[in-house]
Amino acid sequence: MSGQVGWRIEPYAPARRDEIAAFILGIQRDEFGLPITLADQPDLLNIPGFYVQGALGPGGFWTGLDADGRVIGVIAVLNIGPGAGPNAQGQGALRKMFVARRHRGSGLAAALLGTLCGWCAGAGIATLFLGTTDRYHAAHRFYEKQGFTRIAREELPGAFPVMAVDTVFYARVIVAS
Repeated sequence: MSGQVGWRIEPYAPARRDEIAAFILGIQRDEFGLPITLADQPDLLNIPGFYVQGALGPGGFWTGLDADGRVIGVIAVLNIGPGAGPNAQGQGALRKMFVARRHRGSGLAAALLGTLCGWCAGAGIATLFLGTTDRYHAAHRFYEKQGFTRIAREELPGAFPVMAVDTVFYARVIVAS
C-alpha cells in the first residue's frame, strides 16, 4: 500500500522480523526508558502466528517504511474474539504502534491507524482496545484525537492482553465499511 511521499505502508514481511524487533525495543528502552526486553515480547518472534493467524481469529501487522525501505513505523491488531452478549461483535487489541521520532507529525501514525481500522472494518472487528504506559503522553493525545476514549482497566474485555507496563487504557468503535 502506498503512503505519502517519503514513506509507504506494507503488510508484515517475515524478512523484516529482526529489524522490527530492534526498532520497537529501541523506542521502548532508549527513548522511554522502559525496562522491557525481547523476551518480554514473544509476539515479536512469531508475528504471523500471534497476530496474522491469531488464536481467536485473524489479525494483522503493518510496517511503515521510508524511501530506502527501512522500518520507521509499525502497528498491529490482535483479534481477541467476540464481545459478550447475543449480538456480540468482534473485538481487537491495538498493539505495537510505534513511529520513529523523526517521522512523528508526518501523517504516518494516522495512516498506519487508518490502515488498521480499514482492515478491522472489513474483518468484522467492531471495537478496538489498547493499553499503554503513562509515559507516552503524546500517544495519549494522538489516540484521543483519533476517536479513542479513555477507559478504566475494569472495562477491558477478559481476552484483552494487558502488558506489565500498561497503565492507561482506551477503546474505539470501528465503523463498518
